[in-house]
Parts: sequence; C-alpha cells; structure tokens
Amino acid sequence: MKPQRKQLLWWLGALALGTGLGLLHSGTVDAVCNFIATVYTRLFQFLAVPTVALAITTTLILFGKQRSTRKIFLHTVTYTLLTTFAAALVGMGLYLLIAPENLPAEMVSSAGEVNAGGSTFYEHIISVIPNNIVQPFLSGNVLSILLIAIAVGLALAWMPDSEGKGVLVKGIQGLQELFFVLIKALIWTLPLGIAAFAAQLAAQLSGGVILGSLGKYAAVILAGNAVQFFVVLPLFLLVRGINPLKVFKAMSPAVMMALFTKSSAATLPVTLSSAEQRLGVDPKVSRFVLPICTTVNMNGCAAFILVTSLFVMQNGGFSLGIGTMLLWALISVIAAVGNAGVPMGCFFLTVSLMTGIGAPVAVLGLILPIYTILDMVETAENVWSDSCVCAMTDKDLS
Repeated sequence: MKPQRKQLLWWLGALALGTGLGLLHSGTVDAVCNFIATVYTRLFQFLAVPTVALAITTTLILFGKQRSTRKIFLHTVTYTLLTTFAAALVGMGLYLLIAPENLPAEMVSSAGEVNAGGSTFYEHIISVIPNNIVQPFLSGNVLSILLIAIAVGLALAWMPDSEGKGVLVKGIQGLQELFFVLIKALIWTLPLGIAAFAAQLAAQLSGGVILGSLGKYAAVILAGNAVQFFVVLPLFLLVRGINPLKVFKAMSPAVMMALFTKSSAATLPVTLSSAEQRLGVDPKVSRFVLPICTTVNMNGCAAFILVTSLFVMQNGGFSLGIGTMLLWALISVIAAVGNAGVPMGCFFLTVSLMTGIGAPVAVLGLILPIYTILDMVETAENVWSDSCVCAMTDKDLS
C-alpha cells in the first residue's frame, strides 16, 4: 500500500504543479509543456499496440490450458462476457444521455492527425480483415493487429504440445515481459507527463468549454461504473438467487483494497481469502475462477475504452451512428478481455485503438490528469465483478 500512496501523492503533486504552470500563461513554459506532452503521447503510441497484441495472445494461450476443468471455465467465461457487455452498453447509453460537448476546434486540430472517417460502415469492416501479415503492423491498423493476435493466441492454445510450441510461447511471453518493463519505466516518469498535460489543460481553458466537456465525459465514466456496481451486477446475482448484500459484505475488504491499490492482481490474495473464508465459496471454484477473472473480467475497462473512444472520435469529427457505437462496444469488450496484467492497461488499449483509426490521440492527454481517479473506481468495479462471477459460478456448480 505504501508505494501506491507514494505514487498517488506524486501524481497529485504533478497535477497541482502542472495546473499552476498553465495558469502562468508564459509562452516559454507553454512551449516546454507542449513539447513534453507530445513526447509522452508518442511514447504511449509506441508502447500501446505491441503491448495490447501480446496481452491478447498470452491471454488466449492461457485459455487453452483450462481443458481439464472445462465446466468451471465455461461458466466463468460466460458470466465474464455477459457482465462486460452489460458494462459497455451501460456506458454507451449514458454517453448518449449525458452527451459531452466537443472540445474547442483549434485545440483538437492541434492535437494531431484527424480522420473524419469518410469510409462506409461496410468498407470499415472490410479494412479490418488483414490480407497481409506485415501490412497491419506497418500501417498501424490496430483492429487488424488485434485479429492477428486473437488468431495466433487461439492457434497456440489448441496447438499440440511440442518443442516448437514451447519456444513460440516462451518468446511471446518474453516479449510481453520486456514491454512490461518499458511501461513500468514510463509510468515511473509519468508525473512529468501529468504535469505537462495538466499545464496544457489549464492554459487552454476557455469559457468553461473544456472543463464542461471533460466534466461530462468523467460523469459518464463514473456514473457508468456506479450503475454497473450498484444495479447491474446485483441484478445478475438476484437472477441466480444470490443475496447481493451478503456477497458485498463478504467481499468488501477486496473491493476496498482494489480501490486504493488500483490493481486487481495485487488484490487477488485478499479476494481469494474473502471469497473462501467470508463468503464460503468452494476453494476448488475460487482458486480457479478468481485468477482467470483477474486476467479477463474487466467491466470497468470495457466501459472506459468505449466511452473514451467515442469521446475522442467525436472530437475528431467521426460519424457516430448506433451501428458504429455497437461495433465499438464489441471491440471494447474484446480489447478489455485482452487487458491481461498491463499497467494502465485501459489507457494504453484506448491509445492503440485511436491510433489505428487516425483519431486525435493527444486528446487523451487531457484525460490523463484525472485518469488515476477513474482507474481507482474501475478497479474496484472489476474486483466486485470478479466476486459476483465467482459467487454465481459457485452457486451453479454446488
């Protein structure tokens, strides 16, 4: 807990420092902060795509190792997908209801490349299907890269054990560990980036437009998490004949720890202990379900990816019809399931997706100063969802 508190203090200090620098309205200070913000945006883009692709592949490889306990596994995955889709749809509904305004046009145009999305829905779908294994990586077509990652992961999961398979899996896992180290290094320096992005935001506040737009965006995220936490997941429990209050009371230590650690993986020992000793879940179920859920059950992440993607695309001039939103809801769920053990995974996933379609990625820099708060709430929801999935699976198999 102490390193987490220290990191939070550093981030809050950077936020305060950046806000103060932005309010100075100094041309030199603004130029330096813009330079630093641009550097961090490019670093996010550099790390995001390979990290996400490797995470999805290794997650699907993990799936293939669960054949001996297929019944528990199928229940876990079914509930995971249902709750994650529900979270994404709740986020979409609130986005339509609250309707965040666009940021000022001059700010978006200076954020980077903007693609107004002139292709038809059919052409967009076709463009995702890769016809060359190298081209998606060269062109940065993230959706195509995700499809390749899914195909490779599933193929390795079902591939018979052999020396060749072992070498491939170890190589992929080694690459993933390498990118994790690079991400940890970037996160270690992140207070500098937060200060720069906060300075940009403070310097560009104009008549409350930016603050109002970001405020509504944050309201969509937080309200979506609240609805999922207090309404949707309890309804899932009630349908299965389980008392939500009993489950929450038993799992509250894990939920509270997740709120402050911002890590489902770090919370896992407490989640396991609470499920077995306080909720009375069969250890055979809890010790199988909860580690998988920690890897793939990302309700909060799916909602964040969808809402943030819609917000960035809206500011980039993309046409957002219901069909497009539903497609991105599906993409968000798939991407969230692939968010296995990636620090700041939701943020990197969104960066990679927006990079692939040419949306103004630097808009995400304005979200970064408040991301730590959103991340706390999302992680608590993720662990609560893990607890609900575990309780429902235990009830089904008891």
